[in-house]
Amino acid sequence: MASRILSQGARALARTAPVVRSFSTSPARLDAAAAAPLPARRPIGALRGGLFGFFLGSTLAGGAVYYYAIQEYKASNELLTEDIYALQNAVDRLSTYLATLEEKMEALERKKK
Repeated sequence: MASRILSQGARALARTAPVVRSFSTSPARLDAAAAAPLPARRPIGALRGGLFGFFLGSTLAGGAVYYYAIQEYKASNELLTEDIYALQNAVDRLSTYLATLEEKMEALERKKK
């Protein structure tokens, strides 16, 4: 039943006259559009477009990797520098401790003699 209603509605739409629309423009605008033709564009082929995209993507990815590597290098370099300074402080403390210990040992040896 529903299909009959829909088919009858479709037939009724087909019988009606189509609406005709006209296009109009002013003669000055029409002459201006016709007087200045568009420049011919060279189409970009699939090969050239693909190569351009590949090189652009490779360049961007390489730049991102370079930036990441530089940041990691700076961070590891700072940590290594901090460790070197900490080691240097520990060696300085140990050398002063050994110097005082040697002085005490010499003082004990002098007392024994």
